[in-house]
Amino acid sequence: MTSVSAGSRTRAIATAQARPALPRHVRLRFDPVRGRHAVLAPERVYWPDDIAVDILKLCDGERTIAAMSATLATEYTAPVETIEADVLEFIQGWMDLRLLTL
Repeated sequence: MTSVSAGSRTRAIATAQARPALPRHVRLRFDPVRGRHAVLAPERVYWPDDIAVDILKLCDGERTIAAMSATLATEYTAPVETIEADVLEFIQGWMDLRLLTL
């Protein structure tokens, strides 16, 4: 992980060796009524698509983004470089929303 400072706020930047996790206040739950997963955050609910759910399930704070990408590349039979670029972009976006932490 690296960070960039913008005024008084520091923005964490995800790298392949970072280990993302859901913060304590964010939960990934399956909604049986709608038949899909929801991400629950204080006063917010997000409805990620199936690929986002696959990524979020791997965000346990133990796996690196590189390891997550290798797992997903095998699952989706896609080049690991392509998957890793997409995973990094996704994780960075969710970190910016404070839905993931490193």
